[in-house]
Amino acid sequence: MPEGHTLHRLAKLHQRRYAGKEVSVSSPQGRFTPSLVDGRVLKRAEAHGKHLFHIYGPDAVVHVHLGLYGTFTEEKLPVLAPVGQVRMRMVGATHWTDLRGPNTCEILTLEEVSAVRARLGADPLRRDADPDAAFARISRSRVSIAALLMDQKLVAGVGNVYRAEVLFRHNVNPQLPGLRVSRSLWDAMWADLVFLMKDGVRVGRIDTVRPEHLPEVTGRAPRQDRHGGEVYVYRRAGMPCLICGTPVAQATLAGRNLYWCPTCQP
Repeated sequence: MPEGHTLHRLAKLHQRRYAGKEVSVSSPQGRFTPSLVDGRVLKRAEAHGKHLFHIYGPDAVVHVHLGLYGTFTEEKLPVLAPVGQVRMRMVGATHWTDLRGPNTCEILTLEEVSAVRARLGADPLRRDADPDAAFARISRSRVSIAALLMDQKLVAGVGNVYRAEVLFRHNVNPQLPGLRVSRSLWDAMWADLVFLMKDGVRVGRIDTVRPEHLPEVTGRAPRQDRHGGEVYVYRRAGMPCLICGTPVAQATLAGRNLYWCPTCQP
């Protein structure tokens, strides 16, 4: 599932290409009814966690959650015939965008958007994020910090990759209960999430390896993975830790794969 940086990157792209102009919105697949937004001016695009919002007015906001299979494709004009099951098509002055396979594509009011956002936690990529509120709940929980970081009601936008990598970067055992996370550790992890996820928005992939551990410095082979980016432990089970050489461990937690170094994260 795309992590929060992907949705914020899409919001910036759609803001740049479509905001302030009339947008033709259709549903070639027929599973989305765009009549409330078709031909209207897109006021702004924004993201909160893994949710994208195209705001056309107080009575019409397109809410998208990509889920596991949703994708946007972006093209320059002219418009071509739809290929595959296109849930939503946007056509602007210079570009057109197709959305396929999302978990959610619906029209909400601003009040309904507020209700969606009220269910979401602090987003490291939003200026209005409240990491203090997240810590207040984490510090009272006996649940592992690995599970808490994936709880979108606490921290919105963090997925399996950022979860694994920020815990490694701060030498935190994934099974550490939330109530044993100190305020200083939380502040450091939060600041790191802000840094890493902003970089993800900028470059369009997740890179978490510090400069001194990059392939061109250490002489190791670059990572070969369809997700791209250089990481310390994510999807590196059984491979040597880039810091100490211990084989990276893997387990399943709440139905998701968890990766960590038993030596660096004791």
